[in-house]
Amino acid sequence: MTFTPRLMRSEQGSELLAITLGHPLLDDYLTFVRARARINTWMATAYDLKVFFSVVGKEPSEVTAADVFAFLREQRAPRRGDRVVRFEDGEAGLAARTIARRLSSVSGLFAYLAARGDAGVTANPVPHGLSSRRPGRRNRRGVPLIRTPRILPRVLNPADVDALLAALRTYRDRAMVQAMLLGGLRRCEVLGLRLADLKVGERRLFVAEGKGGRQRIVPVSARFFATLGGYLDEERPRTSSSDRLFVVLKGSRRGQPLSAAGLDEILAGARTRAGLERVTCHQLRHTCFTRLREAGMALEALQAQAGHASIESTRIYLHLANEWLADEYLRAARAIDAQAAIGEGPSQ
Repeated sequence: MTFTPRLMRSEQGSELLAITLGHPLLDDYLTFVRARARINTWMATAYDLKVFFSVVGKEPSEVTAADVFAFLREQRAPRRGDRVVRFEDGEAGLAARTIARRLSSVSGLFAYLAARGDAGVTANPVPHGLSSRRPGRRNRRGVPLIRTPRILPRVLNPADVDALLAALRTYRDRAMVQAMLLGGLRRCEVLGLRLADLKVGERRLFVAEGKGGRQRIVPVSARFFATLGGYLDEERPRTSSSDRLFVVLKGSRRGQPLSAAGLDEILAGARTRAGLERVTCHQLRHTCFTRLREAGMALEALQAQAGHASIESTRIYLHLANEWLADEYLRAARAIDAQAAIGEGPSQ
């Protein structure tokens, strides 16, 4: 029996109420995901499952590991010809991170169906990896199905930052960018801020909707709070009934919470006016932590500021902070040279 998914969205105004794929088991799983994940994760999971079942064309209970490997082959197939590859990883198909995310979404679905016990799924058909055990060796880690390259994120230089800030047209827009650039907030965290989350006297922000449901209180530069004051005093509609900090300033949605698409549009316009090739919200966040690390901020403090669950996620800024790395190398090199000079001793 074949199954062809149809992704349907149910909306009320700007609020997304439901996402369905036209199959009761998949729709139940999407409802489960919605209750425990952010809207972007929910939407990405729905799309990933749509892609998978469009390729496989089977009922969930009929999917096998062979189908999963066939899906991987299809995803790796060249999209724009065999000779067109990405500079980052040399691949012609979809990016490894995209394939890995889709595989994770599919694995999550089948883990859910197996746990239910009433879906005809007794085991997860998505392998966790390939066995790499050899005679005489104790290697149980296995080989991952997808190897994702570790690519250093791009950051803005000071001149680009100045150009971007100068291209922003309102206090609100500058405050949102500064929250990411000076405080390291994620886009969803900026848009999730409420008026009650401001701790102006302490120059801090309470992040109630952090990634993974983790809350934190972060200090932010006084420059941000000065810009924010201009927005609250001169721009934010007095008639707004929303408790969200950043709202729409004009048009039919005036006074309503600003959306992620709205923030992306603001940033894209400023990028064009500033003559910059590429600027994203996450790039602003990376720039913030790179500069803080270069200024000597301890890695543990950087982890707390960023809201990382693991310090391994924070270590990437050691590689981005070029001045720190250069200073550490020169210090070590001088010590090595000094030891070599002592070992040589006076010439006879």
